Amino acid sequence: MLNIVVCMKQVFDPEAPASTFRVDPEAMRALPPKGSPPVVSPFDANALEAALKIKDNQDAKVTVLSVGASLAKPVMQQTLASGADKLILMQDEAFNALDGVATARVLAAGIRKLESVDQVLCGRQSSDTNAGAVGPLLAEILGAPCVPFARRVELVDGHIEVERETRAGFEVVAADLPALVTVSSDVGELRLPTVKASMKARKKKVPKWRAADLDVDPAALRRLDLV
Repeated sequence: MLNIVVCMKQVFDPEAPASTFRVDPEAMRALPPKGSPPVVSPFDANALEAALKIKDNQDAKVTVLSVGASLAKPVMQQTLASGADKLILMQDEAFNALDGVATARVLAAGIRKLESVDQVLCGRQSSDTNAGAVGPLLAEILGAPCVPFARRVELVDGHIEVERETRAGFEVVAADLPALVTVSSDVGELRLPTVKASMKARKKKVPKWRAADLDVDPAALRRLDLV
């Protein structure tokens, strides 16, 4: 069985009007709009759809990992309703407002805690920072090949085959497993869950891993402030 991990981020709703956002000047971060619930980052939803397309044609298990200090379980359960087999919330106060490097370190710790991961999929960038750094950083930490900007991901003869965007068009790249792929919106939107699947997802147990469970030192996760 192919074990696929999808890294998923909870973000403010990118469709919320800019006028509804507030800024905390002391913490140097945006505050969520009132009455606007968080959502799954759209590119990460594309990554989950890429994983589910592989699962449609292969014997595969899809596990979703999400990092944060305050994760909305109902929001993240959308991933289970859509077809993911397991959702793990890496939730701890130490994981509040992490930068890309710290987020990649926590994700790497979570992936190492799982058994025999063959494939890691991430969105090409998050909708809140648009940095696009976590995927490549995570690949570097894991020592895995990284193929960015995928528009198609397939498993072929025991290796991953990726059709990726370039400035001149697209190219096809093959990589040995385990590999990390960042996914663009061209893969397609995340499939809509059925009512039955949504009800079943609400009953699934969702493990929560804290920093201590991951053997992560909170002091090593200090955010870098650029001035």
